[in-house]
Order: sequence, then C-alpha cells, then structure tokens
Amino acid sequence: MNYIGSKRKLSDFIIQEIQQKVPHLSDKIFAELFGGTGIIARRLKTKVKQVISNDVEFYSFVLLRNYIANCRPLPEAAERLAFLNRLKGIEGFIYQNYCSPAERFYFADENGKRIDAIRTQIEKWKTEISEDLYYFLLASLLEAADKVANTASVYGAFLKKIKKSAQKPLFLEAADFALSNNAQHKVHKSDANTLIRSIKGDILYLDPPYNARQYGANYHLLNTIAQYSPFEPKGKTGLPEYYKSDYCKKGKVAQTFEDLIRHANFSHIFVSYNNEGLMSLTQMQEIMEKYGKYTLAQRKWQRFKADTNQNRSHSAESTLEYLHILEKTTHAVQ
Repeated sequence: MNYIGSKRKLSDFIIQEIQQKVPHLSDKIFAELFGGTGIIARRLKTKVKQVISNDVEFYSFVLLRNYIANCRPLPEAAERLAFLNRLKGIEGFIYQNYCSPAERFYFADENGKRIDAIRTQIEKWKTEISEDLYYFLLASLLEAADKVANTASVYGAFLKKIKKSAQKPLFLEAADFALSNNAQHKVHKSDANTLIRSIKGDILYLDPPYNARQYGANYHLLNTIAQYSPFEPKGKTGLPEYYKSDYCKKGKVAQTFEDLIRHANFSHIFVSYNNEGLMSLTQMQEIMEKYGKYTLAQRKWQRFKADTNQNRSHSAESTLEYLHILEKTTHAVQ
C-alpha cells in the first residue's frame, strides 16, 4: 500500500539497529504506537515475545488487527474471498459520494459499486464469522481499494481523469499475515499519549507524523470504507470529521513528544524522524537526553512525493532519516 512515511525501504536499517541495541529478542515485548501499515511490527512479529501495535486511525487498526493479531490459518478465507469477488456492484455510499455522481473521482464508477457491494456483504457476515476473519476480509478490501484508487498516492485529492491503474477492475487478494505460535500480540486504536500510560515492555518504536499534514485527512477514504457509517461529506474532496494529532502542530509537537517519552515504561526507545520534520534534530536530542543515554543513527533515502509540485517547502529528491535511540534510565512515570 502506498503510504506516507512507510518504513518498508528503511526496515532493514531500523531492525538492524534494534537488534544491535537489544539482544535476545525472543523474550522481549515490542510496542509500536504509530502503527500505520505496521511494517516494523510485522517483521518483528515472529522474533519477539509479544507485539503491542497501535494507531488512532481506524483503517490502520483494521490493517494491524489482521497483520499483527492474526496468527492462525483462516480455513474459510479463500472461500469467502471468492464469494466477494463474484459480487455485482451496488450503488451505495462510496459510489454515490466518491465517484462520478458526486463529481469526486476517487474511483471508477464500477469499482466504487464493487467496494459498496463487498463492504456491505462483509458487514452482513460479521455475526457469523470469527473476528479474525472479519478483519482479514476488511484488510483485504482496503488493500484492493487502494490499488485502484484514482489518486496520487494519498486521498487528500482525486485526479480529474481516471488513470490507467484505476481503470482496472477491483479484485480482492488475501491480506497476508505471518503465522505464529504466539497468540499474545495485541492491537489498539488509541491516542499514543494515552495508551503509553497503561503499557510496558522492552522496546518502544515510535514513528510519529513529521509535518502538518493530518493522516485523518490524507487517508480519509480508507477510514470511510473501513467504518462504513453514513455521514455528510464536506467540500470538494468529501472530507468527514477527522482526528487531528498534536504531532502535526508546530506549537504542540515538542511538548506532546516529551510527554510520551516521560511516561514510556520501556528500557529502549527508537524514534524515526527526518530532517524535514516539525521538530529539529537538536530539539529531539535535548528532550531524549533528559531520560537516559542518547545516540543517533541516520540513513539517506528517497523522500516520499505524492506529486511533482516543485513549489513545496521541501522539494529535494532525498531526505535524511534519523533513528533517535534512547536507553532509558530515569524512572518511568505512570
């Protein structure tokens, strides 16, 4: 899935740093509080004792609930997917509000109708299938919808003409998850600064938003598909009401970040951030040094660009990704 800030290409670098600082992962509890699509947690799922994964956005919770919490084979999965792929489209909420009838071209009309039919059927099955299978099917639908979205990778706006990839018929494939003998993994949908007060472990990985762009706006349509609760879409892009994170606010981010570090009951904390973030390298260092031994690792990589706009404040082809590392020695406040 195309995703702002995805750590897929940086995952080898991040996991290598974690393994160097924290040996014997098999008896460690790992937590990731800004989960997104869960790249780091997914790779560590079979290596650690327990994963605690979290994201405040519902679409992310759905993905993480499948990728992280699902550990056993789902015998009915293939049959259910095949049934959903045979459904004819219906003129439901997505088609009426995010396709040509509303002059919002997020999806080709037939794909919008297919999303409506499939999402409606999954909800009809909710009381007769397991929770594991329910979130597997929802995750599979989100992945499929994202592949045929008529956007420039994010959902803040749609393209005026249906691009080639968005003309392809929507088709559900299995949303993959790693099998595991360990069924202790947990997934939350909470504000990170609230959740941190009730969990503890060994390794805390944080990948907070870097800039002022709110994820609830950039990925609102995935939330809409996942929740599938009618509302009155606003404006040209059809925005719903959405969660606004203090990590995207220049005046609040540093204070909010320090609150999170202060209350973290974890011995090792790893924070992904880059040189284009709202907090400076110096700010991050000064905050983290208050709570233990601080070190910094960094890697240059190609920055995410959803379009070719050259007038952005950051138009460079590459960026420096920092991994701030803290061995926490101060008493964890709970």
